[in-house]
Amino acid sequence: MKKPILVVTSHFIKPVESRIESDYEVRRTTDGILFTRDELLAAAEGADAMLITPFNKLDAEFFRRVSPSVKVISTNSVGFDHIDMHAAAERNIAIGYTPAEVTDATADIAMLLLLGASRRAFEAQELVRSGEWTIQRAGVLLGWQVTGKNLGILGMGRIGQAVAKRARGFGMKIHYSNPHRLPAEKEDDAVFHGDPLELLKVSQFLSLNAPETPTTRYFLNAKTIALLPEHAIIVNTARGGLIKDDDLIEALKSGRVAAAGLDVYEGEPKLNLGYVELKNTFLLPHIGTATIESRTAMGMAALDNIDAVLHGTPAPSLAKADSL
Repeated sequence: MKKPILVVTSHFIKPVESRIESDYEVRRTTDGILFTRDELLAAAEGADAMLITPFNKLDAEFFRRVSPSVKVISTNSVGFDHIDMHAAAERNIAIGYTPAEVTDATADIAMLLLLGASRRAFEAQELVRSGEWTIQRAGVLLGWQVTGKNLGILGMGRIGQAVAKRARGFGMKIHYSNPHRLPAEKEDDAVFHGDPLELLKVSQFLSLNAPETPTTRYFLNAKTIALLPEHAIIVNTARGGLIKDDDLIEALKSGRVAAAGLDVYEGEPKLNLGYVELKNTFLLPHIGTATIESRTAMGMAALDNIDAVLHGTPAPSLAKADSL
C-alpha cells in the first residue's frame, strides 16, 4: 500500500521522527533551513498532508496557490495565528493543532519566568558566571516576593488555569480576565474581571496567556501599562504580538514596570534588542513546550490529526476559523 506523502517543515523528537519515517513518504529540506514560501508550495505539489510549526506563515496567498492534493495541515503548536484559517476553510483544508499537550510545560515556564524576573535571576547569574560575586554585590540584589501578591492572568484557558494552580502553591491571589467566566468548579477562588482593563489595575504580577488576535494584539502598550500597579512584573508565554515592545522597554527603563520575564517575542527568533540591553529582563528563547514529554505528545497529536483526516475519521483536534 502506497504511503501518503507528508511535507515536514522541521525536525522532531526521535519517537515522532520514527513514526514519520515509518508511516509516510516524507518531503523536507535536506539542510534543515526553513522552507521559503515558494519552496513549501513546490514541496506540497501532489502531497497529501503537511506538518508545520509556528515559523511557517501560511497566508491567503499560500492557500490560493497550494496544491489541491493537500487535505490536511497540522501545526505542532497550541496556537494557529500563523495560519489564515478563513483561507484554509475556503480551500476545504483541515487544520490540526495540539491544544492539550503543551499545558503543563508552558505553565512551568510561566512560573520560571515569574520567579526569575521577580528575584533578579539574570543579574544573579551574571555575578556567579563572571566571577564578580562578592557579599556586597549579591547583597544588593533585592527582588520582590510573590507570596500574598495578586497575579492577574489574561486568558484563562488550559494554560492560564495551570498557571493559576501553580501560583496558588506560592501563596498568590488569582485574578483573571477571559471572554467567558469559568464555571465555579474551575474558577476556585479566582476573581473574574469581565473588563481586562480592570484586571490590570489589580495585577501586581501579570501573566499573558491569551491567543494573539486582532483584539489582543498590542494589548500591553503605554496606555494599558499605565493602569498597572507601580513596579508590576510582566510575564509572557503566549505570543509576542500581545506586547508593544517599545512601550514595555520604556516602562522597564523607567522602573514603572519592575521586571519582565519573556519566552515569546514579536518577529522571533529575532527580537527587539532593547530587551537584551536591560538587566531587569529574564529572557528565554521560546522554550515553553521544550520538554521530552511535551514535544513527544505534541508531535504524536499532530500526526494523529493528519492520520484521522486522511482516513476519514474524526480528528482529535481541528482548529476552526471562528476560534481565533
